[in-house]
Amino acid sequence: MPYEIKKVFASLPQVERGVSKILGGDPKGNSFLYTNGKCVILRNIDNPAVADIYTEHAHQVVVAKYAPSGFYVASGDVSGKLRIWDTTQKEHLLKYEYQPFAGKIKDIAWTEDSKRIAVVGEGREKFGAVFLWDSGSSVGEITGHNKVINSVDIKQTRPYRLVTGSDDNCAAFFEGPPFKFKFTIGDHGRFVNCVRFSPDGNRFATASADGQIFIYDGKTGEKICALGGSKAHDGGIYAISWSPDSTHLLSASGDKSSKIWDVSANSVISTFPMGSTVLDQQLGCLWQKDHLLSVSLSGYINYLDKNNPSKPLRVIKGHSKSIQCLTVHKNGGKSYIYSGSHDGHINYWDSETGENDSFSGKGHTNQVSRMTVDESGQLVSCSMDDTVRYTSLTLRDYSGQGVVKLDVQPKCVAVGPGGYAVVVCIGQVVLLKDQRKCFSLDCPGYEPEVVAVHPGGDTVAIGGVDGNVRIYSILGTTLKDEGKLLEAKGPVTDVAYSHDGAFLAVCDASKVVTVFNVADDYSENNVFYGHHAKIVCLAWSPDNEHFASGGMDMMVYVWTLSDPETRVKIQDAHRLHHVSSLAWLDEHTLVTTSHDASVKEWTITY
Repeated sequence: MPYEIKKVFASLPQVERGVSKILGGDPKGNSFLYTNGKCVILRNIDNPAVADIYTEHAHQVVVAKYAPSGFYVASGDVSGKLRIWDTTQKEHLLKYEYQPFAGKIKDIAWTEDSKRIAVVGEGREKFGAVFLWDSGSSVGEITGHNKVINSVDIKQTRPYRLVTGSDDNCAAFFEGPPFKFKFTIGDHGRFVNCVRFSPDGNRFATASADGQIFIYDGKTGEKICALGGSKAHDGGIYAISWSPDSTHLLSASGDKSSKIWDVSANSVISTFPMGSTVLDQQLGCLWQKDHLLSVSLSGYINYLDKNNPSKPLRVIKGHSKSIQCLTVHKNGGKSYIYSGSHDGHINYWDSETGENDSFSGKGHTNQVSRMTVDESGQLVSCSMDDTVRYTSLTLRDYSGQGVVKLDVQPKCVAVGPGGYAVVVCIGQVVLLKDQRKCFSLDCPGYEPEVVAVHPGGDTVAIGGVDGNVRIYSILGTTLKDEGKLLEAKGPVTDVAYSHDGAFLAVCDASKVVTVFNVADDYSENNVFYGHHAKIVCLAWSPDNEHFASGGMDMMVYVWTLSDPETRVKIQDAHRLHHVSSLAWLDEHTLVTTSHDASVKEWTITY
């Protein structure tokens, strides 16, 4: 096996303001799952750095739930496809696939014997379906609503009951199987966001955007009480989750807090204030064994601490938007991975443990396009907000750090020794020395795309959309065109010098990597074919013998310089998402990232 996956650093949940986010828990209480884009992410609840990603949906996945048996997961996407797949094997084999209605699936519920599934959402002519998991044949009708259904739950004890909550401000109560509509519950004044039965089946709760939670009898549907009297929260409530012993309820609200309720005493046990900004709104929650989880609008997952409500036990951070670029750097003996996403966030990851955090302070306000580390240990990043930032990797704080404002949007940045940096902008090349602009090449006569600086520090290679790489030399504070044109096979998408400066690798949109020999006046050394689509990124291994390329075909190839036929092919490195950036931690460890917002480490053996 020439390659194997070493680590997966998963993405955060994809959240949307004003929309509740459902976290699923496995029946044994060991793991939880959520969705981001086309992926379902399964994480160990005690050690969330252990993660697994399921990417077989062709569309954005909205919700996923474990079957009570624990052997299967049902996940539903925006097109109305429901996939039921195996959790016991790494391959996650598909068991069944159904299309209960055409439109977004918003919630899923299983009966306790794992045989029936209820699915609700925004269909065209119906908003819900309930059917047998193995045949898809209907076991009842979900009627009684005239708007999108947000939530569904099934009583986990016989006699079965089913309850739904909808944007028509009502909940509906069903008896079955076959499930038949019994009556509508119209106690709420706004959208009903979440309905949940207690694990023992004696009661169910409904939570709504009007800030109220009502408790009902699980068997008859009679109203028992309203938690907290007239208001349970000051904002809309997006999610509720019962404690395993059915005595307490956890609620998550847009008023930026979560609360634990003692249901029989109708009192608040503890309130968890989560912050004061919009991003601290609570959109989802889960009570798993003794773990209390909540999801903020920032995408962060908070582990709540019953003994100290003011501060979470831990907060899982990461990226919830697609990652555009990454770079690696050793700091104090540890290797760190730095990743920049298309919403301007830059995160750093400990490459061994997966512990990560974002930089503090106000940083980039738009997509981070390229990052690299200069000789003085600063992270140099360029972004679509028209700036290049220099951020100290020991402080990891943006404030009071160097920012260079550019006239046009930068696309790529490269650094060399002596405090030099070269930035390629739209129709312009800028030379920076010691964080200041000292030279700009306007109207170069071609559209520059990517740049690399020779480790020796005197030569710069700039790749253009016209399919050529031009060589410049740095003379003091100017760039001089050496008049050298290296031809690629198509529009250049990335260039990289090997660490010893002996070779220049160029990849292009025509699926080819060309390597030039620097000492031999940039003569063509070798051509590497294999990708099925545009190649977007390149990285040289520290051994200067191998380099990796990643493309739109979701492939990563590790090439051997001396022999184009000897290559390691990582297929579906990030399934259904193209690889956006690569870097090497050491000679045998490759880091890849992609638009699925996750980072993966691979062990490569030759």
